Amino acid sequence: QVQLIDSGGGLVQPGGSLRLSCAASDRTFSTYAMGWFRQAPGKEREFVAVTSWRGVTTYYADSVKGRFTISRDNAKNTLYLQMNSLKPEDTAVYSCAAKLGLAATRANEYDYWGQGTQVTVSS
Repeated sequence: QVQLIDSGGGLVQPGGSLRLSCAASDRTFSTYAMGWFRQAPGKEREFVAVTSWRGVTTYYADSVKGRFTISRDNAKNTLYLQMNSLKPEDTAVYSCAAKLGLAATRANEYDYWGQGTQVTVSS
């Protein structure tokens, strides 16, 4: 059972950047497809970006395409989300998640979750 720890959130002005990290507890990280999801107050959790276990295949929500980049370093057991050109509507709690098998965009297919990190975009 892999444990995930999210970090890197904070307060940033519109147009700014942040990089989120998700550290996994052990080397089985390299066998999992990984994803980033977010949940804003009063809204359902939504898909942001996912990547296959080798990082070859990636998918992005339309709302973040061209601004966010998901990547992973299997040697460091870490997943990243580089977020550029941030907008107020990106404000949410961001969580990483892991699943065996193919990458998927539905949150209910993921078995393991980080605790979440708050991202606030405001002037």
